[in-house]
This record gives sequence, C-alpha cells and structure tokens, in this order.
Amino acid sequence: MATVLTRALSVLIALSVLSACGFQLRGAYQVPAQLAAVSIEAPQRSELANRLRNELAQYEIEVVERDPDITHIELLADNLDRRVLSLLISGQVAEYELIYTAPVRVHMVDGSVETHDINIYRDYQEDPNFALAKTRELELLVNEMRDDAVYRIMMLLTRLTWE
Repeated sequence: MATVLTRALSVLIALSVLSACGFQLRGAYQVPAQLAAVSIEAPQRSELANRLRNELAQYEIEVVERDPDITHIELLADNLDRRVLSLLISGQVAEYELIYTAPVRVHMVDGSVETHDINIYRDYQEDPNFALAKTRELELLVNEMRDDAVYRIMMLLTRLTWE
C-alpha cells in the first residue's frame, strides 16, 4: 500500500514540476482568439493543404471563404528536391539530402502580408538492392516532412497572430 502511494505521489510531483516549467507536448498549441477562423488558398490536390485543414480542425479552427476580417493563408506550390551527399565506389548514389520547401504567405487582418519559406531537411540512404522497401521509406519520410511543415505553419500562425 505504501509503495502505491509513493509512486502516485512521485508521479504527481513530476507532473507538477513539468507543468510549472511550461512544458508542453509537441503539437500542443495555444491558439490565439484571432485564429477562430481562417481561409486557405492552395494548389488543387495539395497534400500539405489537406494536412493543414486537418490540423486546424483538431484545434476547432474553422476554415471559411476568404474575408478581409480573418487571417488568410496562401500555400504556394511545395517542392521536394534532393541533393547527392555521397556516392558508392561504383558511382551509384549512396545517400541523398531531401529538401522539402513550402512557401507560405499569411495575409493578416491588419492588411500586412508575411512571406515565409518553410524548409525541412532529411537524409535518405539509397540502396538499389532494396528498391521497393526504399520507395516505401521515401514515402514515409516525405509524409513526415509534410507533417513537420504543418507544425511549423501552425507555430508561424500562432506567432504572427499574437504579435
């Protein structure tokens, strides 16, 4: 009985210390009141726009038609590029650096426009012997990069609307 009480007390103290220092889990945003509704403009079938809409819905931020009284997010065409990092002795590529770029324009309620390029970098090792597995790994990596871009867009929106 004393062990259970000691564990419970230890957990309670640890949680109190974490909350006191301002710790938040990644993805836990404090959404400003100005972001109750936003509008989004993006290229058709943009995976980044779909992920951003889902993230906004999780925080009960309504996506509406463009209106000068609300924040407008303009997602320009995102781009995935790669750069060779290393080669095998045979001359084949051994490792790439993937560069995901998502240009974003945020039109604020006061009429100002903020333009930002969100760049995400990841290393990717190529292996022609496991082409199918590496293709799936690349898909997962690109999805992770898009999720990271959405996270950064949310942080950007939070920062811009609180300033």
